Amino acid sequence: MSRMWRVVAGMSLLMGLIALERTLQGAADAQQSMAPTYQVDPFWPQVPEGWILGQVAGVAVDSRDHVWIVQRPWSLGTDEEADNPEAECCRPGPPVMEFTAEGVYVQGWGGAGDGYEWPADEHAIHVDYADNVWISSAGGPRLGDRTENHLLKFTRDGRFLLQIGRRGASQGSLDTLNLNNAADMYVYRPTNELFVADGYVNRRVIVFDANTGAYKRMWGAYGEAPDDQAPNRPAYEGPGVRQFNTVHGIRVSDDGFVYVADRRNNRVQVFQVDGTFVREIFVERPTRLLGTAFSVAFSPDPSQRLLYLADAGNGKVHMFDRQTLQEVGSFGRIGHYAGQFVFLHNVAVDSQGNVYTAEVGGGRRVQKFNRD
Repeated sequence: MSRMWRVVAGMSLLMGLIALERTLQGAADAQQSMAPTYQVDPFWPQVPEGWILGQVAGVAVDSRDHVWIVQRPWSLGTDEEADNPEAECCRPGPPVMEFTAEGVYVQGWGGAGDGYEWPADEHAIHVDYADNVWISSAGGPRLGDRTENHLLKFTRDGRFLLQIGRRGASQGSLDTLNLNNAADMYVYRPTNELFVADGYVNRRVIVFDANTGAYKRMWGAYGEAPDDQAPNRPAYEGPGVRQFNTVHGIRVSDDGFVYVADRRNNRVQVFQVDGTFVREIFVERPTRLLGTAFSVAFSPDPSQRLLYLADAGNGKVHMFDRQTLQEVGSFGRIGHYAGQFVFLHNVAVDSQGNVYTAEVGGGRRVQKFNRD
C-alpha cells in the first residue's frame, strides 16, 4: 500500500511540475509578446543638401509627431567641414532641427543670441506639452570646467523665453538657482513643473516651475539628500550606492511616477512626483563601458505599458513592462551600420510607437525605427 502511495504521490508531483512549467512558459511567452518589433529606416531623415550633422546629443517628439534634434556643430572634424564657403559640401546644420515623421526637414535655429547664454555643449532637447523647446548644456569637452550651469526655453520657432541658472555660477548640489551640467529635463503637465536630471556634476533631481523657473524641490538617490562629498564610484554588485552617479535621463509618466536614468550606476530609479522613492532596477549591471541607463521613454498607449531605455554601454534599446519592470525585449547592438549604435545617447517614441535614437561620440546620427 505504501509503495502504491509513493507511486501516486510521485506521479502527482510530476504532473504538478509539468503544469507549473507550462504556466511559467506561458507567462514568459506573454511577456515576450508584449514587445513590439522594429525595422530601421536607413534613409531617415532627409538632411538638406550640403549640410552634415555633428554629434546628435538629443531627440524629442512633439504633439504633431514632428521630430526634433539638438546636434553639436562644433564636433565636426576637419575632414567633414569645408574650409571655403563656396564648396559644395559640407557645412554644419543648425544646432536645433525639426523634421516631419517622414523625415522632411522643417526648420532649424540656435546659437548665440540676445538675453541668453547658448550652451557650449548642447546636450538634451525636450518639447513640452505646449510645444515649447527646452535645451540643456552638459557633457562634451567643457565638462571639466563645470561651468555649464543653465538650461534654456524657447518657442518652437526659436524665440527665447526663459533661462534657468547662469554659466559659471553653480554652488553645488544644494544650489536652488543654478544647475551643473544638467543632462535632461521634462515638463509634467498636471503641475506644469520642470523635472531636471542634474546630472553630470551635481547629483540630484531638481524641480522648477516651468513658467517662472522658480525652485520647487530636489532629491538624490533613494529620495535622500544629495551629497557632493560622498564617493562617486559605481558598485557592480551588492546593495545599490546611496548617491546618484551621472543622473542622465528623466521622464514622468501620466500616472505620476518619475523615472530617473542613473547612468554610471547602471540603474533606473522610480519616484513619486514629491521625491518619495518607490523602487529601482539594475540594467546589465556588470557593464563597465559608458554606463547602461542613459535615457527613458514610454510607449504611446493610454497606460504607457512599455518603458524604453537607451543603453550605450551595450548598444541597445531595452523594453520593460512598466508595471513589473521586467524586461520584455530589446533591439540593437554596437556597430556603425543602420540599426546599430555607437554611443547611443537618447531615445524618443512617437504616437504610433515608432522609436527615434540619437548618437554622440563616433555615432553622429539620428535614426528612426518603424514599428512593425
